Amino acid sequence: MKISSIQMDIAFGQPDENCRRVRERVEQAVEQEQAEVVVLPEMWNTGYDLTRLDDIADRGALREWMSRLAREKKVTLVAGSIAEKDEKGCYNAGYVFSPDGTELAGYRKLHLFRLMEEEKYLIPGEDGRVAFEIGGHRAGIIICYDLRFPEMIRSLALDGMQILFVPAEWPHPRLNHWRVLNQARAVENQLFVVAVNRVGQGGKNTFCGHSMVIDPWGEILAEGEEEETILTVDIDLNEVDRVRRKIPVFKDRVPDRYRL
Repeated sequence: MKISSIQMDIAFGQPDENCRRVRERVEQAVEQEQAEVVVLPEMWNTGYDLTRLDDIADRGALREWMSRLAREKKVTLVAGSIAEKDEKGCYNAGYVFSPDGTELAGYRKLHLFRLMEEEKYLIPGEDGRVAFEIGGHRAGIIICYDLRFPEMIRSLALDGMQILFVPAEWPHPRLNHWRVLNQARAVENQLFVVAVNRVGQGGKNTFCGHSMVIDPWGEILAEGEEEETILTVDIDLNEVDRVRRKIPVFKDRVPDRYRL
């Protein structure tokens, strides 16, 4: 499965410009990289322009736009996350679309990041176990800060997840946390992790890039630096079953002896 991660800068509070950038990069990933799956970063339509979300958050049109883009390019689009608004308020919401434009998954970020004041402007989602099928394999999606909650990812792995997508806007100075946590989630759950971070500056934050694809052994197959790039990797998802047979972590669990 050939996966392209779009590590991009995001125009602060400019949804139209960001749609233009996303379309351009998705087209490049499909036409130049022959990607079967394209993955976007977190909150790519607005960036963290949280104080203006009531005005600039999507109200439904962007989902149709993403569906149409996936259909036009005949690609599975793991569309990162967007700022969206409904009658209750604003959310940080991730979506996945199939090559025929069908919406495969929708996930609203559960854990809101206080250091960037998400809890002041966003409403948390309610479902922390959003999974979908991709190429006949079980996949899951979380968003950025969710990475720090291993029990959430383990619950998805227990449901059979073989690949985890992590769209993010992860800032400096916590680059080391980003790298270590993504590797840990891959190793402890014996699955692939595709973690896509943005670059550039938004508001008071500078974002550290280093998008990564990590295999079930915790080996980094590809990693960006701190500039815009399209990171493309061809992975074999059957490796997940091979690793789980080699070290049978899931069979050896004794969950009745643990307390959460």
